[in-house]
Amino acid sequence: MIDVKHLAKHFVLYHQGATVIPVFQEANFSVAKGECVALTGASGAGKSTLMRMIYGNYLCKAGSIKVNHVEMVGAHPHDVMQLRRTTIGYVSQFLRVVPRVSTVDVVAEPLLAVGEKPIHAQEKSQELLSLLNIPKRLWSLSPTTFSGGEQQRVNIARGFVYDYPALLLDEPTASLDSQNRDVVLGLIERAKSNGKAIIGIFHDPSVRDQVCDRVVDVSQFMPEAAA
Repeated sequence: MIDVKHLAKHFVLYHQGATVIPVFQEANFSVAKGECVALTGASGAGKSTLMRMIYGNYLCKAGSIKVNHVEMVGAHPHDVMQLRRTTIGYVSQFLRVVPRVSTVDVVAEPLLAVGEKPIHAQEKSQELLSLLNIPKRLWSLSPTTFSGGEQQRVNIARGFVYDYPALLLDEPTASLDSQNRDVVLGLIERAKSNGKAIIGIFHDPSVRDQVCDRVVDVSQFMPEAAA
């Protein structure tokens, strides 16, 4: 479902004399349907960068990223957006939404984007918000006013509301208490059983051990490691 081959990436700091910061060299790994793979490595090793590259937020210097056989490297923006609507979901560490849009509509948006009827999209949104213990009195409010943990749960609900074949999860349980963490782990395990391919960053070893089938240490792809 997700196939990364010979991937290379660097950043150029143009405001600091065009300094080149190498990130990856010859990154290779794949994720099958029904599999959850954890990205590990020291802070700054590039875990979130790699995830953003797979999602199409960052350009690549070289290599290939295929999601459900669709090449992301060099893809037209329209094709990337279509893949995000129908194939690959992304739960980041931060909630980014349009202010004044209600929480229930924020969560329902991925379903509306693929043509789901509004009433059905809202029903599914409400179901997930209830499961993730977001009080009903908050559903009509913008999640920009919520606590960090509440915003994270809204982010998770939006990521799981549509049946994406592939999911990218960047620290989905970091801001959660044990009760809500267990709910999220249940969502991940159910997604795996339904054949979803999942890449996750989990700094909690117990969480990683519970839901991940194997680990990819991104430190091995750093140029220093390859030298």
